[in-house]
Amino acid sequence: MDKNRNNENTDQQETRHAILDVHEVPKIHQWLTLSLQHLFAMFGATVLVPFLVKLDPGVALVSSGLATLAYLLVTKGQIPAYLGSSFAFITPIITVKMLGGPEAAMVGSFLAGLVYGAVALIIKTSGLKWLMRIMPPVVVGPVIIVIGLGLANTAVKMAMNNPHTNEYSLSYFSVALFTLAVTIICSMYLKGIFGIIPILIGIIAGYLFAFARGMVDLSKVKQASLIDAPDFMFPFVSYTPHFSWSIAFIMMPVATVTIAEHIGHQLVLSKVVGRNFLEKPGLHRSILGDGIGVMIGSFIGGPPVTTYGENIGVLAITRVFSVFVIGGAAVTAICFGFSGKVTALISSVPTPVMGGVSILLFGIIASSGLRMLIDNQIDFGNKRNLIISSVILVTGIGGAVLQFSETLQITGMALATLIGVFLNLVLPGREDDSELLNKMFGVSENDPAA
Repeated sequence: MDKNRNNENTDQQETRHAILDVHEVPKIHQWLTLSLQHLFAMFGATVLVPFLVKLDPGVALVSSGLATLAYLLVTKGQIPAYLGSSFAFITPIITVKMLGGPEAAMVGSFLAGLVYGAVALIIKTSGLKWLMRIMPPVVVGPVIIVIGLGLANTAVKMAMNNPHTNEYSLSYFSVALFTLAVTIICSMYLKGIFGIIPILIGIIAGYLFAFARGMVDLSKVKQASLIDAPDFMFPFVSYTPHFSWSIAFIMMPVATVTIAEHIGHQLVLSKVVGRNFLEKPGLHRSILGDGIGVMIGSFIGGPPVTTYGENIGVLAITRVFSVFVIGGAAVTAICFGFSGKVTALISSVPTPVMGGVSILLFGIIASSGLRMLIDNQIDFGNKRNLIISSVILVTGIGGAVLQFSETLQITGMALATLIGVFLNLVLPGREDDSELLNKMFGVSENDPAA
């Protein structure tokens, strides 16, 4: 009882500084403004993913909003988190689309959502130790690096090449470099809420620069209706789903990496808000909410989603923790998705503009993997760690493929993840699970989440 009372007192002391606490409802005149801040924070990155994988950006906005509302419902309205498009699934979606089109990508996304559900169930019954056993930092860090660097070639081609001829263009590259420069400057020097949205500012600045150079075609924006349904893809209506082991092996392993990222976000969010979200409402609920969000996207033709660090940054700066504000952002995103003008405007953004911000974004993803290795003090003087990380990096970035038949293959990042897990389990000298748990997530063996 005393321990619980102390925890409650600590929570109260932390949230005393909140402008709006988790369950407080903002005043009507503040609500839209506060929600728009969250919408802007996630907007640039969320629409970039469908742009790269050739999915409808309007559907991505709708699925993002619906996924966030579902997340709030599953977590009993106790965690103020926004879900946007996941970068980790870009390469897997592109690969799966080559095998079976966008329909196959939706099936794969649904299967990835099932992984979230399975992990949530196991965490509910067994804690986190088993996850540490198969996905320690020495595996997760290099896989995250693979995710970022595996997309490097895509970003550079988008930045340098004329999308109509696929040949090098100095004019297009100059637009990309201008966009990149603005994004970097905004990231470095802007403060407050503007420091959270450098991607959006960079895209707007690059768009205006490209418009001045005659690279923007607004004809479709003029023709588009103000209100128009996006290009949804419903199973058994738009297409008939078909299960494939190749799709499963490409998409499902990625979910384990995004789950590790999700746990990290929950820890940061707990510190920002002053509540232990791993304990209440529980890590299993937040992971399940994320997984249901992924499956919702797969039912309507949107990319997989994940919790967004940008929106956690908005919470930290504004001290507005209200789930009603997050819900307002979700509803606004859905409304934007049903605006033909907004969708057409997003589609009119020139490729080099997206290429410019992608250079920074994909590099940041790779750097996040490096940071995980550094933060967890991975010793590369240890041959075991050196071997695991080296094999993951080369097989993942090199695009290794394990092909059993025309319909069954494991490629790139998924193969690198599975190899990393295997090596970690079989090579001698593995670190103690309890130590890993404390190092990676800051929880002890006696913590309820463990």
